[in-house]
Amino acid sequence: MDLQKQGSMGFENNSVSTKSFGLKDKVGYLCGDLGNDFTFIFASMYLMIFYTNVWGISPSLVGTLFLVSRCIDAFTDVTMGRIVDKCKTTKDGKFRPWIKRMAGPVALASFLMYQSSLAGASMTVKVIVMFATYILWGSICYTAINIPYGSMASAMTDVQEQRAALSTWRSLGANFASIIIGSIVPQIIYYADANGNQIVSASKFTLVAGIFSICALLCYMICYTLTTERIKLEPTQKEENVSLAETFKTIISNRALLAIIGAAIVLLLSQFMGQTMNQYLFASYFKNINALSSLSMVGLPLSLGLATVSGVIASKFGKKEFSAFGMFLAAACYGIAYFMKLTNPWIFIGLYVLAGIGVTGFNMFIWAHITDVIDYNEVKFGERNDGVIYGVYSFSRKIGQALAGGLGGYALGFIGFNAAAQEQTTQVLDGIYALATLFPAVCYGIVALIMLLGYPLSKKVIAENGRILAEKRANQ
Repeated sequence: MDLQKQGSMGFENNSVSTKSFGLKDKVGYLCGDLGNDFTFIFASMYLMIFYTNVWGISPSLVGTLFLVSRCIDAFTDVTMGRIVDKCKTTKDGKFRPWIKRMAGPVALASFLMYQSSLAGASMTVKVIVMFATYILWGSICYTAINIPYGSMASAMTDVQEQRAALSTWRSLGANFASIIIGSIVPQIIYYADANGNQIVSASKFTLVAGIFSICALLCYMICYTLTTERIKLEPTQKEENVSLAETFKTIISNRALLAIIGAAIVLLLSQFMGQTMNQYLFASYFKNINALSSLSMVGLPLSLGLATVSGVIASKFGKKEFSAFGMFLAAACYGIAYFMKLTNPWIFIGLYVLAGIGVTGFNMFIWAHITDVIDYNEVKFGERNDGVIYGVYSFSRKIGQALAGGLGGYALGFIGFNAAAQEQTTQVLDGIYALATLFPAVCYGIVALIMLLGYPLSKKVIAENGRILAEKRANQ
């Protein structure tokens, strides 16, 4: 049977476009995640710095904010996934309208978080604004655009190779955002005092936030314009009658999903903790902001190089197999950095780059892993639940980010970090170094074990699932 008449999703599936899949879709999908990460990665890297160094809020209270908002996300992410699964396809598609609809609100909500003019307000006012704006941005606006964007890959193509390409190009979008933000922002928001201490410029923080909000809005519009939904996905009568409780019962029985959620939480916990700690590490421990910019810039050739060979790696070794190897490599590099107790930032950057081969390689495949998990769900339970599964996974990623922010804030408080001090004590500096090296070493080791021992979708299993689904579609 024609795959454009009966798709692989467990949905009633009809072609809605005759445009062939190509470079425009890849560039558009890249821009979608670039738009996401102009606000998401900026917040992950610098929001803690803004709250502590500009507004003077304690790190532990900021950590509490991150944890509270993730509890709210437990409802909003899954609810949005359910809405996406049940909404009808329009002339613009099923998912693309949400990108157009929410691009402005998410950009504005991000900008509202970084208002340096409130630095002199009372602590009560600042805390209220902090909670209100962060929850508005992350739990409502960002969720309402990110869940449809991530789910849209299913409607753009049902060809596995093309979906893998979308995963790679999406990862490139995130890497480009990380490189741009990590390399340019420190040069703008920091300045050195007479003693060489790195001080944050409050007004420039707000300026940068506004620029990134505009960039995010433009990227979303490019994504909306260039991408095409070719597959009409409407829920079948069976799936419309399935309750949310029944859907969750199926999802928690999905071993592959549970493993990738566990891996994602620990991975994001390590990544975002590292991004946050690197700001303090290079500003206070190494006292070299130029090196911090270089740290971000080295990610560009690494990402581009891995993108060119990711398809070959997946085909030859398998996504699971390479992901496990990459995590062991990253753990080893950070472990070496911890025990060497480096004082030269350039040697640290060298080990960071080597570890980045494993981390970036894993991230190149992460969205393809989710597609494999959805296929596995269909094979095992007869339902795909694209939107809900993506919503659950998105929530797990936010949990990792929240734990990083929360734990990072509590850890900084525990080691005695003083946001008001221009120079930290030796004990605090040693604590920052341990958080930036030993912590990721342990976390990446755990991710490697999860992928190796807990995640069941090896190269062989994925091939078998593909065979089963192809046979199923041929008989429909």
